[in-house]
Amino acid sequence: MSWSRREASAPGTWEHPNRRGQLALKRGLDIVASALLLGALSPLLVVIGVAVKCADGGPILYRWRVVGQHGRFFTGYKFRTMVVDADRMKQQLLDRNEATGPIFKMRDDPRVTRVGRLLRKYSLDELPQLWSVLVGDMSLVGPRPPLQTEYCQFTDWQKQKLAVKPGITCLWQISGRSEIRDFDEWVRLDLEYILTWSFWLDLEILLKTIPTVLRGRGAW
Repeated sequence: MSWSRREASAPGTWEHPNRRGQLALKRGLDIVASALLLGALSPLLVVIGVAVKCADGGPILYRWRVVGQHGRFFTGYKFRTMVVDADRMKQQLLDRNEATGPIFKMRDDPRVTRVGRLLRKYSLDELPQLWSVLVGDMSLVGPRPPLQTEYCQFTDWQKQKLAVKPGITCLWQISGRSEIRDFDEWVRLDLEYILTWSFWLDLEILLKTIPTVLRGRGAW
């Protein structure tokens, strides 16, 4: 499917009345799945937290200040995978950015800790986001939320991805994750998801995410 950068109104179809029943199913799945996973994975969460703390004595969680549906700011959490002063060091690495657009991505980022590399490889750093899903800031499936600093640089076309709740996994997660370096390609996949969304599409993405993560095709 091809998306024109002038198709600014298309994401509005997300909340069409015909979708209300499926949207209710989506929220129900988010609540039940996130609650069950947080409970079932609690021993693993403790082990990861101890590993992060023992690695360098810094905070266990990284406060992730991002932008959600309709441009609403919220704070999410990830397991910290970088050194404590990573945000300050970013300015020194901007000329080594491997992605295009308003995002910063670097495959061999020197700020990532040894424990952090393992967590990122298998997306274990993402697990605390289940709390954001439970409280309603995020969904299991949806476009990845941008940082506030990234959002400020978005074009009107790119902002269309915020027509829906952000998610932990999405189409680009199962469509080449670390190989996709063009931010506009990420947005194109997000808008394709929004336009073609159904509850069954969410289930399909969730099922395809499992082998992707187990193969260690983590984000960079």
